[in-house]
Formats: sequence, structure tokens, C-alpha cells
Amino acid sequence: MTAGPGADADVCVVGAGPAGLMLGLLLARAGVRVTVLEKHPDFLRDFRGDTVHPSTLDVLAELGFEERVAGLPGRRVRELTASYADGTFRVADFTRLRVPHPYVLFLPQWDLLEMLAAAAAEYPGFTLLRSHEVTELLFDGLGGPASGVVALAADGRRTEVRARLVVAADGRRSVVRDALVRAGRGLSRREFGAPMDVLWFRVPRWPEDPEGLAAQIGAGRLLIMIDRGHYWQTAYVIPKGGRQTVLAAGLDALRATVIELAPWLRGRAGAVADWDDVSFLEVRVDRLRRWHSPGVLLIGDAAHAMSPVGGVGINLAVQDAVAAARMLAGPLRGGAGAAELAPVLTRFQRRRMLPTMGTQLLQRWAARGVIGPTLRADVPVRAPAAVRLMDRLPFLRVLPAWVVGVGLLPERMPPAAAAPSARAAARQDLPTAR
Repeated sequence: MTAGPGADADVCVVGAGPAGLMLGLLLARAGVRVTVLEKHPDFLRDFRGDTVHPSTLDVLAELGFEERVAGLPGRRVRELTASYADGTFRVADFTRLRVPHPYVLFLPQWDLLEMLAAAAAEYPGFTLLRSHEVTELLFDGLGGPASGVVALAADGRRTEVRARLVVAADGRRSVVRDALVRAGRGLSRREFGAPMDVLWFRVPRWPEDPEGLAAQIGAGRLLIMIDRGHYWQTAYVIPKGGRQTVLAAGLDALRATVIELAPWLRGRAGAVADWDDVSFLEVRVDRLRRWHSPGVLLIGDAAHAMSPVGGVGINLAVQDAVAAARMLAGPLRGGAGAAELAPVLTRFQRRRMLPTMGTQLLQRWAARGVIGPTLRADVPVRAPAAVRLMDRLPFLRVLPAWVVGVGLLPERMPPAAAAPSARAAARQDLPTAR
């Protein structure tokens, strides 16, 4: 067993998604040696979570990346509408947020990830190993803390990456979490039911189409339309376990439903040519009771799988990364090992558990109170009183915009990682955030 490139890092991050690369970048800027492992050779995959929320845009601006982001092919969306049997109603208005970026940016995630990877590569302490699939954890003796990972490269070569801390940022099917279970260090999980699953596909968008985010609600059916400029990224929400029913009904029935819910798409639903154009998302909402084990920290979906309601999963994961970087950079620079890091990991979870629980509670309320009844309805659905009220009183639309766009506990950048202009304006007490 040989140690390959990237061995002996301070931190090994598993998963080069938005949270993993953000954490690696922030720690590298703070002087911590970081190795990030990604099982794929590149980022050119069809992501569904292509939203960059205002609080994430603020983080990118504090890093000095505003011009880089502006050069990417994104589309700004400023409001959310919902169409019921009795009309179309405006339910969220991001322009009312008093934040530097009062909009949601829909951006191909591969462009965002390449930008973050390129920025992180500017620091000598950062290493990104692509085509390295993590298969197991290394431990410091029997019963000792984790001390790194084993990964298989594309050519089959076995590579060890030793580190004082392993961070699992590898999503809801976390390999690191599974390795902890195999090692008898499993972390118990609370699972919350979800009444729906989602089918995703694309439909061409024409210039005369409506703009922004739109929910189309029918009898027992729900369609979410995401304006991506030249196409609609479309989510067809189905009852939990209803995938086989949709498949049995056939593509013609799916296309007919799309046209019925969004009549302006007539003539374009044929772009969904076969089932290969439709991807399936099994909706899960869960969270670990404990997000860490000696030598290991779990963040993002690896610690708490989010529903697609509000599209907040990526934003929450990035906020996890910012908080982790702020709280861990100092101890890691000081040479802290697993024992010294343990109380820091506990404080991190205590801080991030509150927004996670609150967001999941709101998602579960929306699922039980809005989505579930809609999917069970056998007659046209009229707008609930709360939706009609938000349309009538514009100032109320800031509430869902804040929950979706900013979040319940937005994190601040660690001063050592911020761009010089932002660092100069930072408060002096930030390095000691609790």
C-alpha cells in the first residue's frame, strides 16, 4: 500500500461539489494544506441543483470573485409565481431582500465548480485529485481516530491520503458515512417522510414565455418551471413511489400533462423524446444525530439530506463549508489533532444544527400542507389564502424570499480567507466565532 500524491495533508475533503470545493478553497486561503478527492474526471454532468442563492453570492463576492461569476453563463431570477385554478399569484420577490445580490442565479454547476477549483489551485496548499474514488477510511490503530482515506485512481492504482481530519462532502450517498458504518462507528440517522419524488427534464424556452420561477398546480399534479434562458428546467412532482405509474402511462401522457399545466409549452413538449431525457430524484429528508466521529466531519447532504423544496440544499451545504472553515482554520494551523479538534466539531454541529432543523421543518410543513394535498387532489386546486395574501400584500413576499435566498443563519467569511477589501472591513471578533 503506497501513499500517492496529496498524502499528508492537514485535511482530506471527499467530494468536489460546491461544499467540498468551497471548504478546500477557504482552508487553503487560510494556510491549511487541503486535498480534495473527486471520483469523476471532470464536472461535466447534468446537475439539477444549479441554483446560487444570494447568501452564496455574498460569499463569492467576499472572496473577490464577483467578476469571475459575472463572466459565467448564469441567469438571474427575481421572483416566484404560482399558478392555480383561480389565477397566477406572486409568492416570492427576491428584489425586496436588503442584500448585495437580491436574486437567485441559475448557473450550470459545472461552471461554478470549475471556477472554484481554478481559484483554489492558485494556493500551494491545495490539491485536487480527480478520478480518485474513495473506497475506505484509514484509522490510527484499533479503535483510534480516522487518519485518512484510501482511493482508487482511474488506472486502478490504490492511493492513500493521510490527514488529521477527513471531511465528508460526498452527498446523501456518502461513501465516508458508509465506511464509518462498516467500521462499527455508524452515526444514527433521523428520517422524515416525504410525500413526493421528482422527475426532471428540459423543455425549450421561447422569448415570449413568462420569466422567472413558476409553479404550475393542477388536480393531483405539480410542475415547477425554472427559467434557464434558452430552456425550462422542469420538475414534475409525483407522489412518493409513483415513478412506475408514470412510466406505465407512457411519454405521451407525460407530455400531455406538461401542456395541460403549462399551455404555452404546446409544440415543445416533444423535446422529451424518450425516457433517457427524464431523470429521477428520490426525495429524502433526513439528518444524522451526530455529524462527526473522531477524525471525521460530515457536512452538507452527507450530514443532512434536504428536500428539493426551495432548492436550498446547495446553499445550506455552502454555509456549512463557510462555518467549518472559520471554526477549523485556526486549530488546524496550530497543529491540532483529532482530540483537540473534537470540541470544535461539536461546536460546529451545534451552530449548524439550528438552521438545518429550521429549514427541514419548513420543508416538511410545505410537503405536508401544500405538496401532499395537491398531489392527492382530484379536482382543480385553488390558491390557499396565504398565497392570495402574499400576492395582494407585496411586502409579505420578502418572507419566502429570505428563507429561500438567504437562509436562517447565513455564515460570514473567515477574515483570513476573504479578499483584502472585505478583510479590511471585517469585525475584529470574527476569528473567535462560537
